[in-house]
Amino acid sequence: MKRKTTEETADAGQLVEDAQALLAATGHLAEDKVVAARQRLAAAVKNGREALDNLKDKAVAGAKAADETIREHPYQAIGVALGVGLLLGFFLRRRN
Repeated sequence: MKRKTTEETADAGQLVEDAQALLAATGHLAEDKVVAARQRLAAAVKNGREALDNLKDKAVAGAKAADETIREHPYQAIGVALGVGLLLGFFLRRRN
């Protein structure tokens, strides 16, 4: 799950960089449609970057909350992990 999220974050970051490169490459064009498209793209890049930053902040806050909960209740966390592992093992074994 973490790997997929990391890949998606990297893809989103690459998209923002590509959009910024496109804006820089078309900066010399002064046609009305191009100017309007560049403005919309610039606004979308700004909104996308803000959304990505918000997503990162929420992910960090969630990880910190989970870490704090586990540290406050270590034995319950071990019990829950053991229970989930047993259930997964049971269902996977039954499936084969």
